[in-house]
Amino acid sequence: MNKNMLKRTYKFRLYPTKAQQALLESWLCSCCWLYNHFLEQKKDAYEKDKTKITCFDQIKQIPELKKQKPELNQIYSQVLQDVPRRLDKSFQNFFRRVAENKKGKNKKPGYPRFKGKNRYDSLIYPQSGFEVKTNKLNLSKIGSLKIILHRPIKRNIKTLIIRRTLTNKWYACFSVEINQKLPDKPRIKNIKNENMIGIDVGLNSFVTTSQGENIHNPRYLKASEKKLAQIQRKHSRKKLKSKNRSKSRLKVAQLHERINNQRVDFLHKLSTSLVNAFQLIAFEKLNIKGLVKNKYLAKSISDAAWGKFLHMLTYKAEEASMWTQGVNPQNTSQICSNCQKTVPKSLAVRIHHCPECALTIDRDVNAARNILALSLHTVGTTGINACGVERLLSTMKQEALSL
Repeated sequence: MNKNMLKRTYKFRLYPTKAQQALLESWLCSCCWLYNHFLEQKKDAYEKDKTKITCFDQIKQIPELKKQKPELNQIYSQVLQDVPRRLDKSFQNFFRRVAENKKGKNKKPGYPRFKGKNRYDSLIYPQSGFEVKTNKLNLSKIGSLKIILHRPIKRNIKTLIIRRTLTNKWYACFSVEINQKLPDKPRIKNIKNENMIGIDVGLNSFVTTSQGENIHNPRYLKASEKKLAQIQRKHSRKKLKSKNRSKSRLKVAQLHERINNQRVDFLHKLSTSLVNAFQLIAFEKLNIKGLVKNKYLAKSISDAAWGKFLHMLTYKAEEASMWTQGVNPQNTSQICSNCQKTVPKSLAVRIHHCPECALTIDRDVNAARNILALSLHTVGTTGINACGVERLLSTMKQEALSL
């Protein structure tokens, strides 16, 4: 990909009419049938003759399948052709996980599964068949749908995904390549100390900065747990496959969606404010998959969504031509940020007190300062903390240690 080419996705709410919604639902059902048909074909061919059917072989079968199943003729051709491509990607990911499993990285490769009615929830226009106008999205063989364009789309749209959520809301997701000359990033040695920050993510405070600021952890899931437990209890009592159970399922999904929307809104605002305020942001490269294996903290860590926050921070800094740097989290809480001596402490000890230099500060602030110093000390190296820029001058390393 071109150095100046950025890939982004723009998500907008759709408001189809009842007739358009029924048509979209029928398209999803037909594409789901096609997906399961091709999956069964691949599975049977390999089990019987050890032969592999390629994605292009299955695309060639679509015209014949249209004769057997006339409702496929109502669907835009490229949407149908993308179904076997999606299945092929599932198999590619499966074989990749198998290879990783042999190296001891994964336990379950996860063979591609047949899709149920509510499991196939998106239609893809890979190249054409759509046009965006003011508050209207024209789809081939669907018509003109109302869309809320709450922000301008930077052009070079490559792909459109029409997605249905579990709460029966519809969204248009535009995959965009932003082909523009981005402003040059400031050289590290030209960045002032007040424009650099280290952040330490946690559970007591969502983010603690090297400047001593604590940002409260909102814990949206915990705040809604009581209400969620009530509606889930009612949902469990409904008769299977009944209309009442379908209505109850919708209530559960709506509450989960509300919690997710609250969390994403908080993460977007926080990441944007940090990128707007600082030119260099340092953070820990956390093994979140390993951390959530702790049965006592798994729910709290998942509710905090550290991974999503750090991902937002990284791509927004890239767009703004600012620096983000991940560092090794080992011993960032144990080392004194003032004299670099190791001061062992358990998780229960929340205050860092150094017996050598008598520094007494919050342990998270101490960790955040160490993260910033470590990022400056290792920037430009080829080790675990490399970020691919020019090696810093020795003066910058001395400034890092003085923080």
